[in-house]
Amino acid sequence: MAMLALDLDPEYTDAERASWETAHRFARDVLRPSGEKLDKLAASDVIARESILWDVFRKYRGLGLGMFEEDSQLSLHEQASIRCIVGEEMGWGDTGLAISLGVANFPTMFARMSNNPALIERFPVGTLGCWAITEPDHGSDLINFDGTLNHPGGHARRPNCLARRDGNQFVISGQKSAWVSNGTIAEAAALFCSVDMGDGRLGGGVFVVPLNEDGVKKGKPTDKIGQRALNQGEIFFDGLKVPADSLVVPPEGYRAAADRVLCLANGGMGTTFVGCARAALELAIDYAKTRVQGDVPIFMHQSVKSRLFKMYQKVEAARALNQRVVRINMTREVPLLEMAIASKVTSTQAAFDVASDALQVFGGAGISRDCPIEKIFRDARISMIEDGCNEVLGMVAAARF
Repeated sequence: MAMLALDLDPEYTDAERASWETAHRFARDVLRPSGEKLDKLAASDVIARESILWDVFRKYRGLGLGMFEEDSQLSLHEQASIRCIVGEEMGWGDTGLAISLGVANFPTMFARMSNNPALIERFPVGTLGCWAITEPDHGSDLINFDGTLNHPGGHARRPNCLARRDGNQFVISGQKSAWVSNGTIAEAAALFCSVDMGDGRLGGGVFVVPLNEDGVKKGKPTDKIGQRALNQGEIFFDGLKVPADSLVVPPEGYRAAADRVLCLANGGMGTTFVGCARAALELAIDYAKTRVQGDVPIFMHQSVKSRLFKMYQKVEAARALNQRVVRINMTREVPLLEMAIASKVTSTQAAFDVASDALQVFGGAGISRDCPIEKIFRDARISMIEDGCNEVLGMVAAARF
């Protein structure tokens, strides 16, 4: 069932179709079967030396799907379309692996943004990275830049992770929480933390730092109900010393940089979970056409058809919004965070709703651990919390109106 409906849109280019074919094959032949196997493993076994996780990373790098868009000769409109097409297919294959592969590029992305040859050489394409922003005492509130979500009379808690200027270097100490994606396997981090510039300025900043040196320790992999193929875990900094030029975004540029990366992350989550919702819908339709009850396939029952149509509506509406958001934010000099948040919240809610309805179509078969919809249901549920819980994100977006 071709829910992407490429054949229905005559405007898709050869590059867009080729990207879809490559991404779909990878999602079908690598991501989905690998995700199903990894889902059944203990969190520590997911990242073991012999794990198929490493084959997924190796095969992904060989596809060129993670290329950096500034190297592309395509128009921004075409780049936005391909980002949506590829992201949806990756989410259709396995959401946890899609997120892991996407966030792995973050340190390289920030090194390239710095235009610093030394950093670009130190963190080349292929570096396995993570996005270290969330902290034990600071989750969704880290994007509450203007304090509009604070309780009246409340005060922000002290940062868990602080980088202090010391001559021509920074000394980093503190902790990032158990929800850092790729946290216990990453070689490098795009580190968002508080910065003491040593001149009275204290604010946020972004560093690109190695994670394989003295002064860095990693916790155990987090054991989760869903997206179990996505490694997450704590990172502890104990006096890690990095050159001053590791600070790629200083306090005065932090909010703008954070907005941009949040737009990228929320737009990416929107795309990924359109794919997740589509996967759940397709499974439900296929099952409904083969499961016989009352002497006919349950697809013939009016209540089942009605449920499937409502699920289809949610998938198509989420896709349409996400494509609009990605296209607009890729072509604007200053992307709109409220639009990216709308995409993330809409797509993740749709994924959960559609997966829940799909499980209902499967009935008792759907609650078996051997049934693929059971896994998709768990994966979708987590999405409404990760990268900022949907309720807080909604309030942040509304404050931008």
